Amino acid sequence: MNMYVDPVCERLDTDHCIRYRLSRGATKYQDGKHYRDLSKLNRDPAKILYVSAHAFDSSLQPENCVPNKPYKLETDDTALLDLIPFLEYVARNSPADIRQVLQSYERKDIASVLKSIKGE
Repeated sequence: MNMYVDPVCERLDTDHCIRYRLSRGATKYQDGKHYRDLSKLNRDPAKILYVSAHAFDSSLQPENCVPNKPYKLETDDTALLDLIPFLEYVARNSPADIRQVLQSYERKDIASVLKSIKGE
């Protein structure tokens, strides 16, 4: 919902790199469930990232998904902040097809993978 998406994006994206925010209003209701249909964005799918705790379960385009840990009001939750290095990499390097980059993570939590590489 916008009430969750907007404050998080504003806090994480102080340089205004995120161009479009999608929340519940941009879903396709099908079989009793809300799905993100990224094809309705009229954007190049090679440039779309969908970040969500339920990314693979709620998107019709799982190849564009960046999963993260669900937020449960924990004061030490840094899941979204932990994604910043990855998002900065994407913004700086502008890969030709983000789906190939995401595929290399094999549907794993990218922030956790990066932390394990750094030895945290």
